[in-house]
Amino acid sequence: MRRVTRDELADLPLAVAPRLLGAHLRTVVDGAQVRLRITEVEAYHGQGTGDLADPGSHARMGRTARNATMWGEPGHLYVYLSHGIHSCVNVVCGPEGVAGGILLRAASVEDGADAAQARSGRLGRDLARGPGRLGQVSGLRHALHDGIDAVTATPSNGAVAELWWGDEPVTVASGPRVGVAGVAGTAAYPWRFWIEGDPTVSAFRWGRGAADAQAMLD
Repeated sequence: MRRVTRDELADLPLAVAPRLLGAHLRTVVDGAQVRLRITEVEAYHGQGTGDLADPGSHARMGRTARNATMWGEPGHLYVYLSHGIHSCVNVVCGPEGVAGGILLRAASVEDGADAAQARSGRLGRDLARGPGRLGQVSGLRHALHDGIDAVTATPSNGAVAELWWGDEPVTVASGPRVGVAGVAGTAAYPWRFWIEGDPTVSAFRWGRGAADAQAMLD
């Protein structure tokens, strides 16, 4: 395996997202290491990014204090809080000043299972199945580790994060994003990518109003 470079993340998220499948996120938090093999991701574009506006993105309305990391240089991690509970991890992609992120939705634990289990209280393939669980076992926390650099692996608040390319080919599947509201969670935005047949991939569920929006599209 080799480390991911900043230039390799400089394309828009929709282009980079499928390439991250099979890549590895290694974290060391408070001395405990966990290495995750990424099996499922979702692309999100910011305001003015790409050919199709993304109504499901945190950056759809422009720069805010919450989404500021998405507008920075690629390779940093945007760590946000979901439902006031879960820290979710995104890889920032695209040129600096153009908002974009790739949500890490699921992964298999390749190393550090003891630490992952201690952080989550779970076992087996469900350790990092879903973005909240993945964030939990990685040890990265909002807002403590928002903006951590996974290219240079510069320590930040007791944590180090690194992205590595995987060394095995994968079969990529794509479809609507999970649990995203309205049209942004329909087949009009097939911006979720996963390793076909991998048991750690999330189960699909419609977001609020997405099933109705899909029916209208059909």
